Amino acid sequence: MYTPMKEKELAAFMQVSREEREAFREVLQALLSEGKIQVTRQGKYVKPDANQPVGTFISNAKGFGFVEIDGRQEDLYIPEDKTGGAFHLDKVQVALMPGQRGKRQEAAVIKILERGTKQIVGTYDNAGNFGFVVPDNGKIGTDIFVPKERSKGAVTGHKVVVELTSYGDERHRPEGIVTEILGHVNDPGVDIMSIVRGYGLPMEFGEKVMNQAGRVPEEVLESDKVGRMDLRDLQMVTIDGEDAKDLDDAVSLYRDEAGLYHLGVHIADVTNYVQENSALDWEALERGTSVYLVDRVIPMLPHKLSNGICSLNEGVERLALSCLMTINGKGEVTDYQIAETVICVDRRMSYTAVKKILEDRDETTIQEYESLVPMFEMMGELAAILRKRRHKRGSIDFDFPESKIVLNEDGHPIDIKPYERNVATKIIEDFMLIANETVAQHFFWLELPFVYRTHEKPDPDKIMKLAAFIRNFGYHIKLTGEEVHPKELQKLLDGIADTEEETLISRLTLRSMKQAKYTVDCTGHFGLACQYYCHFTSPIRRYPDLQIHRIIKEQLRGKLKENRIEHYEQKLPDVASRSSKMERRAEEAERETNKLKKVQYMEDHIGELYEGVISGITQWGIYVELPNTVEGLIHVSDLQGDYFYYDESAYEMVGKDSGLTYKLGQRLTIQVKDVDRFMRTINFVIADDDTEGLE
Repeated sequence: MYTPMKEKELAAFMQVSREEREAFREVLQALLSEGKIQVTRQGKYVKPDANQPVGTFISNAKGFGFVEIDGRQEDLYIPEDKTGGAFHLDKVQVALMPGQRGKRQEAAVIKILERGTKQIVGTYDNAGNFGFVVPDNGKIGTDIFVPKERSKGAVTGHKVVVELTSYGDERHRPEGIVTEILGHVNDPGVDIMSIVRGYGLPMEFGEKVMNQAGRVPEEVLESDKVGRMDLRDLQMVTIDGEDAKDLDDAVSLYRDEAGLYHLGVHIADVTNYVQENSALDWEALERGTSVYLVDRVIPMLPHKLSNGICSLNEGVERLALSCLMTINGKGEVTDYQIAETVICVDRRMSYTAVKKILEDRDETTIQEYESLVPMFEMMGELAAILRKRRHKRGSIDFDFPESKIVLNEDGHPIDIKPYERNVATKIIEDFMLIANETVAQHFFWLELPFVYRTHEKPDPDKIMKLAAFIRNFGYHIKLTGEEVHPKELQKLLDGIADTEEETLISRLTLRSMKQAKYTVDCTGHFGLACQYYCHFTSPIRRYPDLQIHRIIKEQLRGKLKENRIEHYEQKLPDVASRSSKMERRAEEAERETNKLKKVQYMEDHIGELYEGVISGITQWGIYVELPNTVEGLIHVSDLQGDYFYYDESAYEMVGKDSGLTYKLGQRLTIQVKDVDRFMRTINFVIADDDTEGLE
């Protein structure tokens, strides 16, 4: 039975020497901050109480907040008077309270273990002898007080980075010191820079990292080619977007006399130049991923590597890690080999050029790439076979268009259009998927430590709701207990294709799904309906791919001995967790920059009419999406002619007296009312003459 002890007693009990006392104290502090141990008022260390979990505080501008706890599905609700002075993203310990807010259990913050927000980006406002900063992050509902002498000379309208010196309390605002002036709110590029700083995205690489990158050779060394499979004579291409500079995958394909396809997916061997535990490696892990913002790319690795020696540029020798697969006419991988190789790409192709060859049958393009056309035709053929096989097993394919935002030289948006998938993008997608599956399956059966890409089954609650809702339209999904097979959702999506309710049901199906993440356990990928999946194909821009390349190479070279297996078993859970976290951060930053540019674009189109589709309904209004992917809100107070309320069970906005209904997926003609640059929102109203589709 464990007896609570003070630090001194614990050190004596564990025979910690005097020299090790400082390190012992640091270990205790780390365990405290992770919530793995607790300390009583008397200073005694105890095991954590299950009713006092540790999590991350997410504030709300209205004063209350939530606490996210790892492994717990629902967040905890923290009432305004129970936040205990916690600030956005603080690591806190909470006590569970009787009572619920909706589905969420109520709790009170009893201890702040670690501050999560050290600096804030916002707009400076000068008030004479002092100033204050209005945070860009709408979740932070309080301004930051800045004494005049700590304002760095900022003036009203400057976008600034402010470092928090005090987090405030009931009577005092948080205080801070301006550490950086990004520029005036209206200066070109300042808007995106504010988001970059707000998400803590590292722009510059440190001196140590740049020095290491500088020592990387410009060309492949002869010594690096030794012992590798030589594929330089194999016909292969890269297929990417026109503006891509970091080309990390090449593909090759031929068919043998027996009619079997030989598909090669050749991935840049980045780990040859990024050694484990080097400054480059630590920086890549810290960043987790490259971030693709509307006007810039923030790379995971310096350009010297990502656009240079690691990029599979046309006509130059490169080191690769190749997954060479033999595939039959049913799309089954009958044989494969994973090998370290030397390659030389014949042509750098764009998605547009390949589409012109295969879809548009453009004579000029076909002539230009004459020697490669048979291979492209075969690629189209094999990709269709692989897609059909994936479809058969139940893989779910959501085809929502992404935005392509075109900016002028000042960074102002001049056009927004959907970024459509075509035959070429699908070929690469299909080939990368099969390579990722093959590699994941190989390492699963080797029973070695690995990083998988997993996607959990949907929450039963959400699936039951979806099943109940689609019955109104005459559709159904078969449930086994409370679970659903991906094939059922795929059949549903096939069944609604080209119907009026397609957008509505597709969106609700997507909302019922969980987010994919990186894990060390191979629990399967629900969306792809496969048991084994990983990310192997993009080591220039994703750390998990880089990490598994290292494991693959050690295994190929016979170096994965007991000590290395143990090393990876300890290291990989942190790599998976950090990579998932950094992926979320990148996605949020990308989403915010897109929202910002869409707001700026629609600001130039106030008063104009558009036809759109209702994409979401909440108690505060109706969201309408336009064909160019821009989404705006018709506030409930702007719905004329009746008092409207939200019927949650039917996902409808209903007029109390008239019975008029607005439904998801319904078409509306809207007028752009106004925009809010600060909140990054767009407001619509229904065009006067639009009553079409109302009941």
